[in-house]
Amino acid sequence: MKKRYLVLENGSVYEGEAFGADIEVMAELVFNTGMSGYQESITDLSYRGEMIVFTYPLIGNYGVNRDDFESFRPAAAAIVVHEIARRPSNWRQMMSLPEWAESTGMPGITGVDTRALTKELRDKGAMKAALVDAYSDDVLKKLALFETDKTLVHDATTKTQYQNPTDGVSIALIDFGLKNSILRSLSKRGVNVIVFPANTDAKTVLAAHPDGILLSNGPGNPQDVAYALPMIQTLQEQLPLMGICLGHQLFALANGAKTYKMKFGHRGFNHAVRTLSKDRLDFTSQNHGYAVDRDGLDQTDLIVTHEEINDQTIEGLRLKNHSAFSVQFHPDAAPGPHDAEYLFDDFLKMIAETSKETTQHA
Repeated sequence: MKKRYLVLENGSVYEGEAFGADIEVMAELVFNTGMSGYQESITDLSYRGEMIVFTYPLIGNYGVNRDDFESFRPAAAAIVVHEIARRPSNWRQMMSLPEWAESTGMPGITGVDTRALTKELRDKGAMKAALVDAYSDDVLKKLALFETDKTLVHDATTKTQYQNPTDGVSIALIDFGLKNSILRSLSKRGVNVIVFPANTDAKTVLAAHPDGILLSNGPGNPQDVAYALPMIQTLQEQLPLMGICLGHQLFALANGAKTYKMKFGHRGFNHAVRTLSKDRLDFTSQNHGYAVDRDGLDQTDLIVTHEEINDQTIEGLRLKNHSAFSVQFHPDAAPGPHDAEYLFDDFLKMIAETSKETTQHA
């Protein structure tokens, strides 16, 4: 295997061996603490524009299968591992992770001290990084000039409206970079899902006569998706609404809150979250580098419903005056525990109750 170098913007260099696609990339470097679920993570569109460091030491041991994709191609710009599995074994596997990475154009590096690298990211915060075949001072100069793409949602969203039809309740899903597992969670509940591009206006969504609105997850800085805020403000006044991950952050911005970039974010599926009203604790799947700012929330109509127990990050919100709520984590999991999947059922109950009230007042 040929040598490959991971170069961080602060000058740190990690040497390893190349696998996957034979290309050089620059991206934001973040770490994921999951012990499995690498296929779902790599194809989660919330990772678009990011290079993933997997903290678990062995990655790829069960290969890649056809069922666990969250999108059709890798969303991550590259992956960094301590050891890539040489002999993957699983009855579902189609090919090895390196074979799939090469066939889909995603580069990787193995043989890296990911423990030391993760400690550095925790200390310094998420950083810009380059994956290159040869190290020189020019790499650092290029990194200094590199800027994170501000059109990540535009690139990730569907370009056309489409439907997953059933005869059940109808939900308009605004796609900011959705995971397939959200569609699976809704499908098994018999929901008729109509998926809209991120830049759709409220009038177009309402013309489909949905019973509720779901704002999906997605990549990047929520402030780069400000064009969606007027749509959210209109829709939340007319229909029950739920937001997930980036959808949670956009829901907050639409209601007067602020967001901020976290030092190194939450990425993995072992994050404990407390539901404040029930004193309930769930282990959750998370992938976000931005969070809702607590300062100034008392000047809005938003109420905090969930908190991360380690750093008290806001993990859930609801509106005082409308049937609308959001969560920062992924209730669909994939990968991760399904502790919080009940939130989809809560959303459907909210839709049913709102429909009943509307009928009674008609």
